[in-house]
Amino acid sequence: MQGIGGLGHLGIQFAKKFGYEVVAIGRGPETGALAKKADSEDTLRFAELTGVRPMIETYPLERAAEAYARMLSGKAEFRVVLTM
Repeated sequence: MQGIGGLGHLGIQFAKKFGYEVVAIGRGPETGALAKKADSEDTLRFAELTGVRPMIETYPLERAAEAYARMLSGKAEFRVVLTM
């Protein structure tokens, strides 16, 4: 797998749960397409059953500017999520 950012880290977890040996390299911009509704539902059900969870950094809404700057800098680990 190339890239372990916001989507890649989930892909690694899915692959491991399916029993694959995973080698991840590099970091780059994310690209992708939206899946069909049924595919999304199957994916969410599998994640729930196997414990696949996103890795996130949380920031309170008051620190939204800081969170946005961290995301743009490329220093954010996986996903930045604002909390209320």
